[in-house]
Amino acid sequence: MTTAAVSVPMPAVPRRRRAPADVTAAAPVIGTKKVLLAAPRGYCAGVDRAVVAVEKALEHYGPPVYVRKQIVHNVHVVSSLEAKGAVFVDETDEVPEGALVIFSAHGVSPAVISTAADRGLRTIDATCPLVTKVHREAVRFARDDFDILLIGHEGHEEVEGTAGEAPEHIQIVNGPQDVDAVQVRDPEKVIWLSQTTLSVDETMETVRLLKDRFPTLQDPPSDDICYATTNRQVAIKKIAPAADLVIVVGSANSSNSVRLVEVALEYGAKASYRVDFANEVDESWFEGVATVGVTSGASVPEVLVQDVLRLLADYGYQDVQEVVTAEEDLLFSLPKELRATLKQAGDASRALGGRGQRPVSS
Repeated sequence: MTTAAVSVPMPAVPRRRRAPADVTAAAPVIGTKKVLLAAPRGYCAGVDRAVVAVEKALEHYGPPVYVRKQIVHNVHVVSSLEAKGAVFVDETDEVPEGALVIFSAHGVSPAVISTAADRGLRTIDATCPLVTKVHREAVRFARDDFDILLIGHEGHEEVEGTAGEAPEHIQIVNGPQDVDAVQVRDPEKVIWLSQTTLSVDETMETVRLLKDRFPTLQDPPSDDICYATTNRQVAIKKIAPAADLVIVVGSANSSNSVRLVEVALEYGAKASYRVDFANEVDESWFEGVATVGVTSGASVPEVLVQDVLRLLADYGYQDVQEVVTAEEDLLFSLPKELRATLKQAGDASRALGGRGQRPVSS
């Protein structure tokens, strides 16, 4: 892992708000105004794969293409796909019989797949492969008659999908506060799994408390919290101690974006806020602020980050330094249901989801 600070040129993108009329209204700033820009940030491989899957399905099959739940948890992405003809529904029974429906990156339970089959729906499974890995772990350990403690947020689509793989064996543990209430059949046959987008630190605290109660609690075969969630948290931990303010770009229902705000505050940022768009930034946040940290959740397109950087430049934060804590080059193949179609259409080059939206530096 390396850490570097380099200047990052900002591409011209439409501003979401006009320049402030009076940038001197904020309280005096001690020190030079600058931005510490986290890298990695933004789109992960699973999000890119899912979004491209919807785009390619619309292109090849034509609208409407139905999507169960939000394909990823980002307001901008969802509205952009809706404008192209995607129709987002809560459940498959809202989809006309025989129509095409895409399962979101967060995954679905076997019951959802069965319901779709009963209705004769054509399906494309855009579940992130790292979520699918957790599903397979749940099936495997349920088959071996383990009690499975699934650390995650009850009601989150990913948790519902994973729990649905083995409902008789899985208990959801929302966090440290739930540990005392956990009951298992055999303390010698217990394993924990987790939602992929959690706070690493809070998850490990929950695991520590669970192991106090169940000393032989087994760990997952490999990390369940995904590489992108971990990397974005590591990057903001590096920035937070030096930041008077951290702005996280991401939607309210994006678990990993919300966690970034919490991590920034925990690791020393004086203030931290989440925004979907640059025009949600409040001028009062800049009072007395010399250093602004900026990052974005794993379902956020880079254009939204660039909008925030342009706004910050309007307020005098023109010195942008990218703080790099990891390099990401992972790509996932598109869902198998699309790959054959792309090959037949002579578009085999898009079988990988990555479109290179955000190089680490420009």
